[in-house]
Amino acid sequence: MFVMRQTNYAKWALFFLVLVLASNFILYRSPLSSMIIPEEASLLVLGSLLDFAVVAPLLLLATFRLTAKQFIGFVAGGFILARLLVPSLYFEPFAVFFYVGIGLEALVLFAEIALLGLLIIHIPKIHRSMKNQTGSPLFTLFPAVFEKIKPNPLIAIILSEALAFYYALFSWKKKAPEGPATVSLHKDSSVIAMNIMLIHAVVIETIGLHWWFHEESPQLSLILLILNIYTVVYFLGEIQAIRLNPLTIKDGNLNVSIGLSKRISVPLEAIESVRWGGKVDNEVLAFMAKDFEEPVPQVIIDFKAPQQATLFYGRTKSISQIALKVDDPDKLRALLESNIEQT
Repeated sequence: MFVMRQTNYAKWALFFLVLVLASNFILYRSPLSSMIIPEEASLLVLGSLLDFAVVAPLLLLATFRLTAKQFIGFVAGGFILARLLVPSLYFEPFAVFFYVGIGLEALVLFAEIALLGLLIIHIPKIHRSMKNQTGSPLFTLFPAVFEKIKPNPLIAIILSEALAFYYALFSWKKKAPEGPATVSLHKDSSVIAMNIMLIHAVVIETIGLHWWFHEESPQLSLILLILNIYTVVYFLGEIQAIRLNPLTIKDGNLNVSIGLSKRISVPLEAIESVRWGGKVDNEVLAFMAKDFEEPVPQVIIDFKAPQQATLFYGRTKSISQIALKVDDPDKLRALLESNIEQT
C-alpha cells in the first residue's frame, strides 16, 4: 500500500526507476547480453548491485511515501533481485550480498510478526475501547487500535480485511440505524443491486471456470477459487457496510461513508460552508452511491482546514471538500442547519 507523491519530481523518479530496471534486465537477460557483458564483469555487477540496492530504493522513496521499514525492505529486495537477475557465473564473487538481503528481509518480517503479536495482545483493550465509543465498527475500529499501536500499513490492511469479514459474515442480524440524526445514502440508488449482480457474476464464473481449470491445473483452479470466494465475501461486506452505515450527526461529529472504500468523521465546528448544488473541486471526495447513471451531488461541504478521510485498505487522504447525494436532502438540510447553529 504505497501513496505516490504528488510532485513532478515523483513522476521523473518513477521514469528513471523504470529506466534503471529495464536497462539491467536488457543487460543480463536479453539476446544482447553475450555481446554487452565483458569477460571481466566484476565492476559491471557491482554497478548493478548499487542500482538495485541503493539507486532503485532511493528512486522509490522519491516516488512514493515510504516508511523506514519499507525502505529497508526494498534495499534487501534489491540484493535478492540482483541475485535472481544476474547470472550465477557473474554474481558468484558477490554472493554474500544475497545473504545480506535475506537477513534484512528476515528482520523486517520479524518486525511485522512482532507487530501482529502486539495487536493480538491488545485485542481485549481494543474491544473495550470500541464499546466505549459511539458509532459502528467502521468508525471505531481504527481509532481504538491506533490508541494502542502506532499506525502501520500492514495493520491498516489487516484491520480493513477484518472489517470486510465482519460485515460480510457477522452483521446480518443487525438493523440499519434509523432516527432523526441519520440519513441514508443508498436507497434511491442501484448500488445494492449492482453488488448483487457482481456476486452472481463471480459465482457463475467460479462454477464455470473452476472445473475447466481443475482439469488443466489443479493449483491454478484452487488459487482462483480462493480469490473468487474472497471477492464474494468483499461484495457481501460492501453491501452490509453501505446498509448499516448511513450518514449520522452525533456528538458534534458528521460521520459519512460509502461501503468499505471511504469514510470520514469531521467535527461540525470544522465545517466552513454548506452549498446546495454548485461546482466541485477536482480534489473533492464524493460520497454518492453508485448507480447506472452518473450521480449528481446535492450538497457540497467545505472545511475550514483539510480533514483526514480513510480510503481503501486504511489509506488516508487530506481533503477540503466533500460532495453528498442522500435519499432525503430536506432532512439533511434541517439536520445540518440545526446542528451547525449549535456549534
